[in-house]
Amino acid sequence: MIGYLRGVVVDRPSSSEVVVDVGGVGYRVTVMPSVLADSAVRSELELFVHTHVREDALVLFGFRHADERRCFEAVLGAHGVGPTLAMAMLAALSPAGLSTAVLEDDLDTLCQVPGVGKKTAQRLVLELKTRLDLPDLGGSGPTSAPAGGRAEVRAALGELGYGPDEIKVAMEAVEDQESVPEMVRNALRELARMR
Repeated sequence: MIGYLRGVVVDRPSSSEVVVDVGGVGYRVTVMPSVLADSAVRSELELFVHTHVREDALVLFGFRHADERRCFEAVLGAHGVGPTLAMAMLAALSPAGLSTAVLEDDLDTLCQVPGVGKKTAQRLVLELKTRLDLPDLGGSGPTSAPAGGRAEVRAALGELGYGPDEIKVAMEAVEDQESVPEMVRNALRELARMR
């Protein structure tokens, strides 16, 4: 399995693909529009890769960040979702935006993705809560955060794949008097705004 590539872009054969030369071998990789826009021929490119194996093909999907690849794989694992729809979801929503939509049962945001209707959005919310390892934000109504609330939020963001620098910036958007679930939501909103 190929999990990471770093090389030079030698071709852009379609509106969703690049060919990356890594040590004399050209890898054809499907990427999101944002990656393609920043990938001129002869520029260096670093991608976290998901290798998708089908009966008739081996397809590489490339992402700028490991959390994007992780979200892609989580969405791809949901019932009835193929790689095209998973890529469309990540093109429309950042990992933080997707996590926030799932946490808040925000079907309207998910339905803005081409190919996602209300029933698909409902199924995705149910499946992605476990696939994305999101914290359980249920409970018996709002309560103030316990003394270790900030630590719980940092741990939840770490489990979602965010790095220390991202977590530090996101924690500036949360207030101690909020409940832990609200702190997580606000941190994810801040992360979505940053991307």
